[in-house]
Amino acid sequence: MSAHSGEIEQPAGGTTGTFAKVWVVLLVLTGIEVFLAYEQVGLLLMLTILVGLSVIKAALIIAYFMHLKFDRLSLFLTLFPMLIFCILLMLIFLGDATRIPAMRPPA
Repeated sequence: MSAHSGEIEQPAGGTTGTFAKVWVVLLVLTGIEVFLAYEQVGLLLMLTILVGLSVIKAALIIAYFMHLKFDRLSLFLTLFPMLIFCILLMLIFLGDATRIPAMRPPA
C-alpha cells in the first residue's frame, strides 16, 4: 500500500483573496496618481512620484497577475535586467521634460 495521507495537494499560486487584495492596492495607487494630477506640485517631484508608483504597479501586475511570483527564480532573473534598462531609458528621456522652457505668448 502507498502512504497517502488523504490530503489533496494544492497547486502553487495565489488565491482569490490574494488577487482581490492586489487589485485593491492597484486601485489605491491609481487613485494616488490621479490625485497627483490635480495637485499643484513641482514637475520634477510629480514625475518622480508617478514613475515610482508606476514601477510598483508594474511589479505587482507582473508578480501576481502574470504569475511570476510563483515561477522559478531564473525567469525573474531574466526579466529583472530589462526592468532596470527600461527605467534607465525613462530617466534619460524624462530628464528632458524638466528643461522645457515656459511657453510665453507672443508679444
